[in-house]
Amino acid sequence: MKIKPMGSRVLLKEIETEEKTKSGIVLPSSAKEKPYIAEVIEVGPGEAIEDGKEIKIEVKKGDKVLFSKYSGTEVKLDDEKYLIVKYDDILAIVD
Repeated sequence: MKIKPMGSRVLLKEIETEEKTKSGIVLPSSAKEKPYIAEVIEVGPGEAIEDGKEIKIEVKKGDKVLFSKYSGTEVKLDDEKYLIVKYDDILAIVD
């Protein structure tokens, strides 16, 4: 099964990061705040707004992005967790 976002929505897969303290202790992901960084899996086609202008989606598959803290809808497919967010909730592309 495949998920294809509609309109100006983007399908993301959160990137799990492992963090170490200065003394070398590895912190599990449950002990720290999530970084809100994800990889773009699929991109919707965009959409037209009221005055006829088109919303152009400037991210593409494979981009790593920073997204808003409380955005999106979690979806589980084939034991994998994904997040569908509005394009407006993507804050930046991370290099």
